[in-house]
Amino acid sequence: MKFKYIYFLPAFVMALTSCNDDDTYIGGSIMGGETAISTIYPTPPSQWMGGEEPYFSAGYTGDPMPFYEDGAFHIYFLHDAINKPAGKGFHDIHEYSTTNLAHFDYKGQMVPYGGQDEPDFGIGTGSVIKAGGTYYFYYTGHNDIAAFRANNPRESVLLATSTDRVHWTKQTSFKITAPAGYYDYDFRDPHVFQNPDDGKYWMLVSTQTDPARKAVLLKFTSDNPASGNWTPAGSFYTTAPEDNYLMMECADIFKMGNYWYLTFSENWSNDKGTHYRMATSINGPWIKPANDKLDGEYFYAAKTASDGNKRYAFGWTARKAPENDTGGKEWAGNLVVHEIIQNADGTLGLKAPDAVSQLFMQSSAIALQNTSGNVTQANNTFSLNAAAAEAVATFKPVGKKMKTSAQITLNNTSGSAGFFFNVSSSAYYKIVFEPQQNRIAAYNSNGDGVTHIPFNIQAGTAYNITVIADGSICVVYVDGKTVLSNRIYGRDQQAWGLIATDGAAATFSGLEIKKP
Repeated sequence: MKFKYIYFLPAFVMALTSCNDDDTYIGGSIMGGETAISTIYPTPPSQWMGGEEPYFSAGYTGDPMPFYEDGAFHIYFLHDAINKPAGKGFHDIHEYSTTNLAHFDYKGQMVPYGGQDEPDFGIGTGSVIKAGGTYYFYYTGHNDIAAFRANNPRESVLLATSTDRVHWTKQTSFKITAPAGYYDYDFRDPHVFQNPDDGKYWMLVSTQTDPARKAVLLKFTSDNPASGNWTPAGSFYTTAPEDNYLMMECADIFKMGNYWYLTFSENWSNDKGTHYRMATSINGPWIKPANDKLDGEYFYAAKTASDGNKRYAFGWTARKAPENDTGGKEWAGNLVVHEIIQNADGTLGLKAPDAVSQLFMQSSAIALQNTSGNVTQANNTFSLNAAAAEAVATFKPVGKKMKTSAQITLNNTSGSAGFFFNVSSSAYYKIVFEPQQNRIAAYNSNGDGVTHIPFNIQAGTAYNITVIADGSICVVYVDGKTVLSNRIYGRDQQAWGLIATDGAAATFSGLEIKKP
């Protein structure tokens, strides 16, 4: 994770309801306690501890750390508060739980941040394992206060334990710091798992070599977490020269079929997002697929968990500041979950969780508002031809929660074609197929590229598109294996449509809208 200090925000922020102003929280959001969250892309509720403390205001979801047990996913995450007074710590660990990935319960704070003289004044990403009857939560301690850093490393690996997964006790005598040759300023995001091949427990830590500053995942091993003994075992994976990543954050490792997969997130290069590598052995060699990203850069810090049948990726889609489509990307946002699928060649794809897709069962009328350029309609099929000028079909707003599906066929490889949101005289957000670049890309009304994902586009081929939106989160799935997550403010209140530009000719067939 990337740490960000926010010591003071202007008073007007108190009036904001953040990116989930269209969501309703049911239950104990005012007085504390469990809270049922109505959105499929949750953020934590406001006043989660009650009272008047400004810190207990609404917040955002950062760096999910999923753990599956007894029929439920327990999704621990870093709570990023909207308001935080000076001198307070940050990013304490909170929890959502869900049995179906479409409805979530907020469980509150699990691990609090520490004081200004403690290593976890700020908390960073970690992971949970169970050994015997004890749960071990390894997490990052972060303290960049000068007085603390005078005698301590900025970052370290810390531990909290529990016997019921509800009450966690910090083990203050436990601390792992960067060994010689590695950078203790960036030493974070422990991922712990039991290696089925040797029975040992492995820990991967994101850090850099020192002094060369090469991003590396460092490996530690232990025979038994109860002993508290973790032995450094050297570099597990180092950034390749052609990648040259600054840090490989929030690493995860898992096996599907005959392949092992290593995932990590990178936020400083020109290819930001959650990446993956694959190998037939846990010890490598690790192969970089032609498309090594699980989603665009608005799906970050993804870690995975399996229910024993399917595996899912849990990440967050960033909010923006200011909160409009031309705002800058900020740390933390809404939880977004995708199901991981394995292609025949071993590469990975993503699709919507079945329970999320099945939420949308009620057909809704498609209300055509107007057209411009060369647009023809036959029932729910729309053909757009931008040979002479941009072609647009505009529809009335569809509300907070919706699923839109269609088949798109590009009849040539010119220009771009796709979906158009927030259609007005002053703003738009478009998500389009770009055959000449072989990608799906999103742009704001300044024409700035927001996010993109590689996708091989062939003229004359029909691609199945599903767009699932809840509030300002809008996720595009293509052929059940490619995904692009987006943040689109005000989408539910503005017109939307189909668009073709710069000579593109495209047909959208079987266009339909479904509501919950």
